[in-house]
Amino acid sequence: MPTYHIEMLEGRTVEQKKKLVAEITRVSVEVLGGSPESVDVLITDVKRENWSTGGVLWSERS
Repeated sequence: MPTYHIEMLEGRTVEQKKKLVAEITRVSVEVLGGSPESVDVLITDVKRENWSTGGVLWSERS
């Protein structure tokens, strides 16, 4: 079964992450079959100073 790697800016709560991984797992099982125990989700929180879009660090955005 799949392993998902999610990178996102830090700041989400544990509750938000729990809901996200539950929904990713549910949809994966629904679409691909298998069991929830076979779906892995890795979340990497990235500091705003380490992420840039359009040449501007997110820590520099208002």
